[in-house]
Amino acid sequence: MKSVRTIEGLKANDLRLAELIEQGEPAILKDVAREWPLVRKGLEGPKAVADYLAGFDAGRPVVGYTGAAEIGGRFFYNDDLTGLNFEARRVPLSDFLAQVLDQLGEEKAPSFYIGSTDIDQYLPGLGETNGLPSALPPFEQYPPSVGIWIGNRTIASTHYDFSNNIACNLVGHRRFTLFAPDQIENLYPGPLDPTPSGQVVSLVDLRDPDYERFPRFRQALDAAQVAELEPGDLLIYPAMWWHNVEALDPFNVMINYWWNAVPRFIDTPMITLKHGLLSLRHRPEHEKEAWRALFDFYVFGGEEQATAHLPEHAHGPLANDEVTARRLRSELLDRMNR
Repeated sequence: MKSVRTIEGLKANDLRLAELIEQGEPAILKDVAREWPLVRKGLEGPKAVADYLAGFDAGRPVVGYTGAAEIGGRFFYNDDLTGLNFEARRVPLSDFLAQVLDQLGEEKAPSFYIGSTDIDQYLPGLGETNGLPSALPPFEQYPPSVGIWIGNRTIASTHYDFSNNIACNLVGHRRFTLFAPDQIENLYPGPLDPTPSGQVVSLVDLRDPDYERFPRFRQALDAAQVAELEPGDLLIYPAMWWHNVEALDPFNVMINYWWNAVPRFIDTPMITLKHGLLSLRHRPEHEKEAWRALFDFYVFGGEEQATAHLPEHAHGPLANDEVTARRLRSELLDRMNR
């Protein structure tokens, strides 16, 4: 494993996010959020943070996740992969924060976290002084989803996100272990359904890898990058990078920004993957190779590769606009419902 590169001296208003993402590697943006009020409250202690957050509480119940002390903070599956090792329920934010505070001194405390909760809906106003500028490119063109994570010592098992990500570590310390998308085979992905939080996760416990069961995970670790984040640090990494996230202190807060530099009308590729399982996976190998060539030409090739020889009026489904997207979606739905 190697350390994620660190970039120092940047300010929130000066971040060139598109350029950083295009570099194709994670980066720690050191101390960018150091002066945010939430970071300063964190230096006063957990209760000061909880009181500060309560001041923004819109009164809407949040989804709180709780796991027994025995899971060691790792939100994951049960032993036979038929369910999960934690429970989720809607609770008032103040009640959940009180639970976390009550357990601060306990050696074997349950695991608590609130995950990816939209701050505009649940904590309106918090992001105005504890967030990145909304006019920051590319956010003015591709508005991000902004969510907050709150909890004690927890582990988000190795997974990927569909979107580019900026993780703003504001209270407590976190460790991200990141793997490039090409490491998927070495990460031993779990079931597509169910999943602990919507995304496929690796079956390997990073704390104690079972190399007899998962021998290729050694190769993943050789290629891994580790980011040790202090309060006020930001971590930026491209979409589809796998990441294991450890919250290391008794009380932790992080705000995440997710975005894709594509128009809103473009669907998630997971739909394509699932339809591929239905339509391609079990075909003969020579057919799959032929379809691979078609996908390379129409989907993975250059933007103009499939249209350069066609007049514009003949682009049909190859056109990149909202009207074409709606027509394609309607055609596919009609086809799937037959």
